[in-house]
Amino acid sequence: MFPEDLRYTEKHEWLRAGNGDTVRVGITSYAADALGDIVYVSLPQVGEEVAQDDGCAEVESTKSVSDVYAPVSGVVTAVNPLLDGAPETVNTDPYGDGWMFEIEMSDPAQLDDLLDSDAYAQLVGEA
Repeated sequence: MFPEDLRYTEKHEWLRAGNGDTVRVGITSYAADALGDIVYVSLPQVGEEVAQDDGCAEVESTKSVSDVYAPVSGVVTAVNPLLDGAPETVNTDPYGDGWMFEIEMSDPAQLDDLLDSDAYAQLVGEA
């Protein structure tokens, strides 16, 4: 249902631990399905400082524009260049090529605030 190696937020972002304190962030398949066809993604700038739960990106679909929130605080170290020309990748591969940005965490303890796959599935009623 939802990948077990990820952590999730109540606002439908996922986070995958990477090298050291760097994590990769995207939106869940649940969020992508709810949005419909994604036509544009606005990402944060590399080097930008983000705070946990602050909006730092936007996803525009045929239905609406939605904020993407930082699941942890830190500095943006990378953005996904693929989404410039193929924003629909968020719909087709939300946990793979549809990732959005990477953050070097300033407080790794914030990971403890996030949901595991079972808790996220319960949140969205898919448990």
